[in-house]
Amino acid sequence: MNQHAGALAPEQRQAAATESVVRLVEVRRRFGSTAALDGVSLSVDKGEILGIIGRSGAGKSTLIRCLNGLERPDSGEVHIEGREISRLGEKQLQPLRRRIGMIFQHFNLLSAKTVEENVALPLKIEGVGRAERLRRAAELLDLVGLSDKAKAYPAALSGGQKQRVGIARALAARPALLLSDEATSALDPETTRSILTLLKDINRQLGLTIILITHEMEVVRSIADRVAVIDAGRIVEEGAVWQVFADPQSEVARSLLQGIRPQLPEEIAAKLSPTLGSEAVLRVDVAGEAALGPLLADLAATAGPFRFIHGGISRVQGRPVGTLFLGVASGEPDLSQTVQFLTGRGARVEVLGHVFGND
Repeated sequence: MNQHAGALAPEQRQAAATESVVRLVEVRRRFGSTAALDGVSLSVDKGEILGIIGRSGAGKSTLIRCLNGLERPDSGEVHIEGREISRLGEKQLQPLRRRIGMIFQHFNLLSAKTVEENVALPLKIEGVGRAERLRRAAELLDLVGLSDKAKAYPAALSGGQKQRVGIARALAARPALLLSDEATSALDPETTRSILTLLKDINRQLGLTIILITHEMEVVRSIADRVAVIDAGRIVEEGAVWQVFADPQSEVARSLLQGIRPQLPEEIAAKLSPTLGSEAVLRVDVAGEAALGPLLADLAATAGPFRFIHGGISRVQGRPVGTLFLGVASGEPDLSQTVQFLTGRGARVEVLGHVFGND
């Protein structure tokens, strides 16, 4: 918190409270002929969890290095807690970097130091006394569920425990912003879930702003409030997680979602033909209100018979989001009535192709 906040007028305090922790304005960074960042504009509010997702080489690493001041953009502005940092000298950057915690894919723990010494290291660098450093380390190890490992060395820990130590260390200096750089991609699925749950708990308890850099859509789905999709150095899509999951607008988002959204079974996809057959295969994407009611029962009663092929409804950010694959007689009026009914209910419908006979 700003130590001078008490001296501000009420309206100034309110403005400060609602100010974005991170604001990027037309940030560009090139390496030779390659545009790593090509006009990125983005803001992250206090207490928000933003997932930034993209394929390898999309610009995620350069973006995170611009956020923590390790990389300077060629043009544009990088604001952290209202201060533009991209033109600051190294001495001016040091106190600002303490406002930013980092957790890494490969933990980056010092093997010769104990768990509590690793957690306390940022405070030692800052010049905090030993007693206060160890008190803070004990507090944070309790927060991440590793109080009993304070005297252990990293070699004795599992991957998930090492990442918990990394999270505790990132919180040592009480940062305003936590950057997670592929922090779960080296962990197994069960451990990943526990780490993401921990990050969400920390976000709730401390009101900490978190930016997750990842190529895994499941990570974003689990805890993020919003998602920004980056491709070739540009933000190509941005929105509430449930909305992007329900109706991805970019090819990149659709590709990244393939692994966790229902897909047409391969044996049926292989038989699809653009030629009119006996049955049309529809992909139906539904979300929000459209997914809440008895959609299929109403479809059968209103538009006529259909075949349920595959799919289902799940919840993202507490909202129903689903993908259904249906088989409908290709002839008219069956097909047009079905499509008209579903679109009238707010669903997005795509005719994937046709199958013949008993396919």
